[in-house]
This record gives sequence, structure tokens and C-alpha cells, in this order.
Amino acid sequence: MTSHHRPRTARVKYGEELRLRRTAAGLTQEALSEQIVCSPTLISHFEAGRRLPNPDDAQRIDRALSTDGFFARWLEDLDTKFVDHFAAVAELERHATEIRQFGLTLVPGLLQTDSYARALFRAHRPNHRSEELDRDVVIRTERGRVLDSALNPVVWTLLDEAVLRRHIGGPAVMAEQLRNIAGLADAGRIRLHIVPFEVGAHALLQSLVTLLSFDDSAPVAYVEGFMTGHLMDDPAAVRASHTAYALSLGDALSHDDSLALVQAAAEELEHGQQ
Repeated sequence: MTSHHRPRTARVKYGEELRLRRTAAGLTQEALSEQIVCSPTLISHFEAGRRLPNPDDAQRIDRALSTDGFFARWLEDLDTKFVDHFAAVAELERHATEIRQFGLTLVPGLLQTDSYARALFRAHRPNHRSEELDRDVVIRTERGRVLDSALNPVVWTLLDEAVLRRHIGGPAVMAEQLRNIAGLADAGRIRLHIVPFEVGAHALLQSLVTLLSFDDSAPVAYVEGFMTGHLMDDPAAVRASHTAYALSLGDALSHDDSLALVQAAAEELEHGQQ
């Protein structure tokens, strides 16, 4: 793979194969969409790897292209537990050689403890069941397994001080979460930097950002908002994201001072419980 291409995830490969098979069958996106009973735009999303068809759509694709269940069977292997806008990012995280993450108000998902993640999931649901929370917590915290290796990926963690001061789940849960971050930083597994309140405005104040780099592919950037996320591979947009990260990193405390701040915040919470 040449360095100017975005990494080819399994979803992208699925879409590329769909495009090849559709073209070989002499069908336009519009013609295929008529047979599947969906919009041509949706076919475009499938072929770009932005979305996956549901099982019924995959079966109709197989019938339209005479592919004998090929796309339906492959879809089973691509079934993801993540929401559509994050599924590709979750896959790319596993292949990244370097991850630079910024948390604006929340601890980034890679670093979340079970209890912290559970408190977040409870907060955004008017009704919840224990088994649903258990499932979502497992999905969220499984991402942290990329940190199991002592060296790869290299992980930079930049946090606004607001992340430390918003006590998700109560003092005990938040203290445990901060101790987890401090432990990873103290062990050298993550590079930790905090942007203190006294800085005021900084370049990443509007959004969380994740920057992913690879050995054999161009870097990508991911930003996320309420119920949506955007994975960027346009070189100009990725460069702008890296510049913003560098600017905020320049405003942050050193690794040692950041570690001390996180440890102090955890101690304050722990002493408050006594």
C-alpha cells in the first residue's frame, strides 16, 4: 500500500469488492439500488466503506449480482458492536503505530475504567437495564487492550483540566479512573499532558480529537460530537488537526507536572471520602 492512501479497513475492502462486482455485472449504482430497494446514495456509502448493509440488503445484493451469498456471508464477519460512525475508527486503532488523543470534557475511551464507562452510559439513557450496561461497558473497555503491549502503539494523551474536575460516577469512581491514568503515565505506557484552566482558550477547545498514524498508510484524524463522528483522511484536514494538537500541546503542562496534577486530584477525591 502506498503512503498516500487511507488505511484499507475490512469495511473498505467490502465496499471495494461490492463496487468491483457491481461494475462487472454492468450495473450502475442507480440500477443496483433499484433492485435492492434503497437509494443510490446508500450504495455509494456501502462502496466507500462508510456504512455496511443490513443482512436483508446483503442478501438482495447477492441476488442482484448473482454472487451466491458472498456478501451476506462476509457481512457476518464484519458485524461490529460499535455505532456506524465509530466502527472504522475502532478498527484503525488496532493497526495504528501512534495514537494522539485529546479529551475535552471526558476521559478518552481507550483509558476508561469499567465504572467510569458505566456511569457515562447510565447518564445518557432515560431507562437502562443492567445487561445492556454490562454489554456496552465491555465493548468500550475492550478497546483498551491496544495498551496491553508495552511499546505499540505509542500513545499521547492530552487532556483539558476539565476532564479531571468533572467527577463522573462520584468520588470513588473518579479517583479510580484518575489512578488508572496516572498508573499508565507513571509506567511510561502513555505520554500525559494536561492543559490547565489558567491557559484559557486553546486550539482544541471546541472538540475531542484523535490522530492515528500508521507504518504503511497516511495518517487520519477523527472528531466526534453528539450522535455523530467524522473520520478525516483529506491531507489538508489531517495537517490542520495535527497543527491544532501541537498548539494545545504547547500550552500544556509537562509530563511530570501533568502526572502530579492527576495524582493530586485523585488524592483530593480519596481524602474527601474519609
